[in-house]
Amino acid sequence: MLKTCGKRFLLSIVGATFTCLVVLFVAQLQQRSQVEAVPNGREVGMRSLQSFENLAESHNTQEPQLSQPDPQQQASNPEQGKGFSAYFTKLTRERREAEKTESNPQSATEKPPMEDITPNDIFIAVKTTKKFHQARLELLLDTWISRNVQQTYIFTDGEDEELKKRIGSHAINTNCSAAHSRQALSCKMAVEYDKYIESGKKWFCHVDDDNYVNMRTLVKLLSNYPHTQDIYIGKPSLDRPIEATERLGDNLMRPVNFWFATGGAGFCISRGLALKMSPWASGGHFMNTAEKIRLPDDCTIGYIIESVLGVKLIRSNQFHSHLENLQQVPMSELQKQVTLSYGMFENKRNAITMKGAFPVEEDPSRFKSVHCLLYPDTPWCPSYVV
Repeated sequence: MLKTCGKRFLLSIVGATFTCLVVLFVAQLQQRSQVEAVPNGREVGMRSLQSFENLAESHNTQEPQLSQPDPQQQASNPEQGKGFSAYFTKLTRERREAEKTESNPQSATEKPPMEDITPNDIFIAVKTTKKFHQARLELLLDTWISRNVQQTYIFTDGEDEELKKRIGSHAINTNCSAAHSRQALSCKMAVEYDKYIESGKKWFCHVDDDNYVNMRTLVKLLSNYPHTQDIYIGKPSLDRPIEATERLGDNLMRPVNFWFATGGAGFCISRGLALKMSPWASGGHFMNTAEKIRLPDDCTIGYIIESVLGVKLIRSNQFHSHLENLQQVPMSELQKQVTLSYGMFENKRNAITMKGAFPVEEDPSRFKSVHCLLYPDTPWCPSYVV
């Protein structure tokens, strides 16, 4: 029995020893394979540099090197020197591209104009009345109109020889009533429309005699739209569509509602859209259309465009009328506005607030100060403005 137990004990020791040897052998093989799989640091560096080299070659870059590597290293390892060259070439190219972007930041943010236009492509109609020729019109003639005589046409209701001396045939007597009624206003708008169609210009813009027009900004704004498409751009004076009653004849009526750009802030219409308005606006049709809804001229424009033709108003906060609080227009944004105005708002003087070339007493509308800000080379502007 003792012999049997001894044999079993001996076999157990032999089996355990063999198992340990097998485990140690397998572990050694795994360790050796891991060491062989990991490249040395030099090989890693060369592979990284070669990746830069391949990237540079894919772009066919021929830029000069930013710095030269050690000649001894190049002699001992030419591939490593070539890798360093590609690496520094890539850095040089990226630095130059970054400097180019910083030197011209607008190129990355401003989109190019959709259409290249000039002031000569714009027909600006100024609606006025004879009693305001001196009180209002003289100010416009001395400021923004003086720079845009060829683009500006003044529509009034009486003859004025002094006005003709200043702008010639661009002073147009509409022979309409001097009253501030919807019929008189629509009469003048009808003449404005017909004269614009005759001009052949790309854009029709209407303003009142209490508006200042910044032609530079106007050209920039309109260049974003093709004049052959249906474009109606301006600023509504209401916070909701206007509601009206359309008279269809035979005592038939139907309610309509639409947005319109207030004439007191100015608005612009593309030629493509203006031509489509012809059946309701040309000749005597405009006044007939105005009578159908019994609303003033700017409302009638909105009715034809939005309600009849189905073209939506494009709103722009760059247009301003005396119906809004003009003191909220920041001075830092003045040069970006298309039109400005002045007058009364909530029984208070309403004009932009700015520290300009003239005091408020001499320039209550602030138009002279704005003009000197935009055109400091104007002869009557104070010399310190230049």
